[in-house]
Amino acid sequence: MSTAATSTTSRAASPRRRVLSQAGFEVGSLLRNGEQLLVSLVLPALALFGLSATSSPSLGPGERIDVATPGVIALCVISAAFTAQAIATGFDRRYAVLRYLGVTPLGRGGLVAAKVLATVAVELVQVAVIAGLGLALGWEPRLVGTAYAVLFVVAGTWAFVALALLLAGTLRAEAVLAIANLVWVLLLALGGVVVPRTELPGGLGALAAYLPSAGLADGLRSAFVDGSLNLLALGVVLAWGAVATVLAARLFRFDE
Repeated sequence: MSTAATSTTSRAASPRRRVLSQAGFEVGSLLRNGEQLLVSLVLPALALFGLSATSSPSLGPGERIDVATPGVIALCVISAAFTAQAIATGFDRRYAVLRYLGVTPLGRGGLVAAKVLATVAVELVQVAVIAGLGLALGWEPRLVGTAYAVLFVVAGTWAFVALALLLAGTLRAEAVLAIANLVWVLLLALGGVVVPRTELPGGLGALAAYLPSAGLADGLRSAFVDGSLNLLALGVVLAWGAVATVLAARLFRFDE
């Protein structure tokens, strides 16, 4: 091997640096996207303000801000892990970005890892902002439940990223855009996220119990309000994550 070739090889980025570099690019893309920034941060913050300042809709027993803040944190996870990732991945696939990146040294596994890291980074910003806002509005979380809350955020991120990749890897970009935004609205209104499923009308609450959105929000409320681990809610989130991961691995196509 020539000296030049050896020098080039020694300067090649490690797999870790490749993933971190791509993750940084993904974070920048998400934060520069005005529409996704609106859905991921501005609307959740407005929802928290609105819920703390009004008495409708009913959030059930307990202080409104204590019940509302975990639900809004769940909404942030759904926004970053599902809506933003589905739309970004769908259009990356549309313009062949995924196919080109998949054959670079980053590889397909590195690309997925970078997307997950980018999602986690955005969620850290979201949680910091919403938690700070909640504390300013009088939120008093049970700190003993913090570890349980982290567990639910991690599990929820996994489940919703897997669902995002399943959606983005099987449908056209325009359909992904429409469906991802529609699902966000439906989960916000009827998915047991901001309004606890026990306060939903009719049989909607019973149906929402099987949704990953309600599982995530119920788990966060149990952690921060009661300081307890909601095993049933965790099981729902993990089940969705496992099924979505298997389906995404089998059905995801890098070309539209």
